[in-house]
Amino acid sequence: MDEQTNQALQKLSPERALSAEQQALCRTVVRFCQEHVVHGNAVFVIEGDAGTGKSIVINKIFNEIQKISREGTESDPLSGTKNYLLVNHPEMMKLYRNISENSSYVKKKDYERPTTFINTMHKTGQIADIVLVDEAHLLLTKSDKYNRFAQDNHLEEILKCAKVVVLVFDDKQVLKFKSHWTKSALASVLAQKEVQTYQLTNQFRMHASAETCLWIEEFCRKNVLPLPKDPSFDIRFFEDAQAMYDLVRRKNAECGLSRMVATYDYPYRLDGREHFVTEGRFHLRWDMAKPEARLPWAERADTIDEVGSVYTVQGFDLNYVGLLLGPSVRYDAAARTLVLDPTRYEDGAAFAGRNGLAQPEQTMERIMLNAINVLMTRAVRGLYIYAHDPALRARLGGE
Repeated sequence: MDEQTNQALQKLSPERALSAEQQALCRTVVRFCQEHVVHGNAVFVIEGDAGTGKSIVINKIFNEIQKISREGTESDPLSGTKNYLLVNHPEMMKLYRNISENSSYVKKKDYERPTTFINTMHKTGQIADIVLVDEAHLLLTKSDKYNRFAQDNHLEEILKCAKVVVLVFDDKQVLKFKSHWTKSALASVLAQKEVQTYQLTNQFRMHASAETCLWIEEFCRKNVLPLPKDPSFDIRFFEDAQAMYDLVRRKNAECGLSRMVATYDYPYRLDGREHFVTEGRFHLRWDMAKPEARLPWAERADTIDEVGSVYTVQGFDLNYVGLLLGPSVRYDAAARTLVLDPTRYEDGAAFAGRNGLAQPEQTMERIMLNAINVLMTRAVRGLYIYAHDPALRARLGGE
């Protein structure tokens, strides 16, 4: 797989070939929309872990719906319908709008951020026919004045503004208190709707063995198993972060889309200045926010000289990933368990808005483990790991 075929734009293109399971799911969801668009009050939920192809599927579904809407026969219930795809992720929004430039049926204006869509619908009094939501676990579960969302829950408002809603959902990718989703919370919001659910299970991103996938799952359950030996996926531990970065640079020169990422344990502020991640002789700046950039962070050539955060890479594929597990991630050798320290986690926005949560400490830990899960599941070909904590380094090194 060369860099050209591994670009996110190709991966999410509606022209990309799907598996038999994905094709069948697309047909099922389109039929669901056709059956319910007249009377409404219906929701289709697509669940699946990272790398199971959820975004590919939902973009294919959206293209099929828009094709029928704009070119279908008048007898089709979807003909002439007004539909949107929403995603609460600025980097993914860039990607979707870039893909639309090569589409005959989808326009840039068909993609929106949830708050913009909700505010527009409320202001105009309109009701959309079908709304698809990628990364629905990023929808807000409380008001956010900074982002001009005045109501209490993104999904509740979207349901008021659409006849049919199609959601992509993974509760293992919840990263903030203000997007505090669980499966039970989702079920509660959808209680009065006709709901159909489908679970995607096949892993398409990581060319890894079941043993490697299990190792990542167990790590995110705080169990640090011996690193697997995987002939199909290059998973390694490094004692030196700079040596890991040197290899990531070589891999990037060979096949592209290889980047450094880190847990949110190094100082960072949205003040327009450079902030750095330092581990021994390794010293590299955090990703710089560039809202005006056409390409997402993961696709820009210059970002080989930066360290990506969970917010930068969520939803994207990379060939090789160099992961820095920072000071908040420790290992208790006596208890044989991973220990998460929220006081060392520098992502203040993740823990903002804890009021009303019954068990905020448990939620903090879950958010931190979810972030590790997202970072560990970006790689197609290989995952390299460095740990700040000496005890965790010893454990990963096989001591």
